Amino acid sequence: MDIRKIDDTISVAPQISVDDVAEAARLGYKTLVANRPDHEEPGQPSMADIEAAAKAEGLDWVYMPVQSGNITDEDVDRFAPMIREAEKPVLAFCRSGTRCTVLWALSAARSAPAQDIFTKARNAGYDISGLAPRMAQQAQNKG
Repeated sequence: MDIRKIDDTISVAPQISVDDVAEAARLGYKTLVANRPDHEEPGQPSMADIEAAAKAEGLDWVYMPVQSGNITDEDVDRFAPMIREAEKPVLAFCRSGTRCTVLWALSAARSAPAQDIFTKARNAGYDISGLAPRMAQQAQNKG
């Protein structure tokens, strides 16, 4: 499992397996967020199986699939309150971790300086500099 810590509240990862869920719980994560749709590619684990494993480990489970490369403002509107209210720390996953990072960055832009967001993402291995215009737009939406 390739966990990349963004900050003390959220980490992201590429696709996890059912077996990874127990390790996530052992590492202290409280909420597991799936941003990847079921059946996005052949052979990926079933979200229902990961959800069952999460619940068996006592983790909160959030299934919030978004389309790769097409994150909408509505997706951010759903992600922002979820991540704010989730029991922390959160582990969010998708195919590569990028989608989760983009959702986090766009929602964080509503309350945090863009440079801080860029730095945290870069430190986790994600270059989100191309999001600057959308982050500026999100900064206008404090909701």
